[in-house]
Amino acid sequence: MIKRAAPLPSLAYLARLCDDNGIVEHAQFDQPRREYGYCTDDAGRLLGLASRLPGDPDALHLATVALGFLERAHLGGAEFRLRQRGDGTWTEDHPSDDATGRALLGLGAAVAWAPWPGLRERALALFDEASGFRSEHVRAVAYATLGAVELVRAEPANAGARRLIHEARILLGGAGASEAWPWPEPRLSYANAIIPEASLSAAIVMADRRGATNALHQLDWLVARETLGGHFSFTPVGGRDATTTQPMFDQQPIDAWAMASACARAFAYTRDRRWAEAVQRAAAWFLGDNDVGVVVFDPVTGGGFDGLEPNGVNRNEGAESSMSFVGTMLQLHDLTLELEASSR
Repeated sequence: MIKRAAPLPSLAYLARLCDDNGIVEHAQFDQPRREYGYCTDDAGRLLGLASRLPGDPDALHLATVALGFLERAHLGGAEFRLRQRGDGTWTEDHPSDDATGRALLGLGAAVAWAPWPGLRERALALFDEASGFRSEHVRAVAYATLGAVELVRAEPANAGARRLIHEARILLGGAGASEAWPWPEPRLSYANAIIPEASLSAAIVMADRRGATNALHQLDWLVARETLGGHFSFTPVGGRDATTTQPMFDQQPIDAWAMASACARAFAYTRDRRWAEAVQRAAAWFLGDNDVGVVVFDPVTGGGFDGLEPNGVNRNEGAESSMSFVGTMLQLHDLTLELEASSR
């Protein structure tokens, strides 16, 4: 299945994309394009990822940079500025629900995983301020829910996180148009697996077996829908509906990361090895087991390429793609250790 050895997760390339303001959103090949600035979405992702890799030599620095960006982006309540220019001024973009959801995910992960007490306290304080976040957008709610679930791991009695999880279950549990299309939207778009992962995670926290079963069914459908010839063939940038056929391009690394994370969650809950195999297949997409048969990362820098195209890859190594690669390798690494331990 995996055409080459999987590298260990490393934050080294992400550190190259960072300066004192935050992580630069775009790159030209492996060179950061600071003139395009920074975004809150990436700061949330980076905070969560660095918190999950505390032994990495760059982890504390990157987590500190990311949390500082979120604190400066916070407008009060559940609103965060979306983007900062390369010169340090903020753009006029309206606050983004998706960005707020990703900020909450990063903050919750920091509270759950970061071993640095001062940083954890700051992350908890900011999460509590923003925990009143509510949205009609299902992905934004999914990210926020996963952040709340992470926080409850460390702070089981946190009222704001529990209330967010409880209220999110209504939107996340929405039914599709039919049994043949059980998805809560008319089209698949990006980071699709985040929706069933959030539904499953919320159901586990609330001890809702029926909800967990429904989430697993939805994830199972998505895995089948995004599989072609034994490998993952992810939904491209333009999305797809029930009438479109595979393969389609430009496939994005964020979908591989979302799939690996969701299937790892499903395996942890069910112990069904088919979910572990799906995590491995999501990682294998980066390593060459995909529709084009090419690697979707740079083995020299450790950055992730910006997309899978019909004739190869987009060779730019931006922040989202590179964090998606590192995050997927982290899921694979953790799963491998767990499987090895269980076989002893």
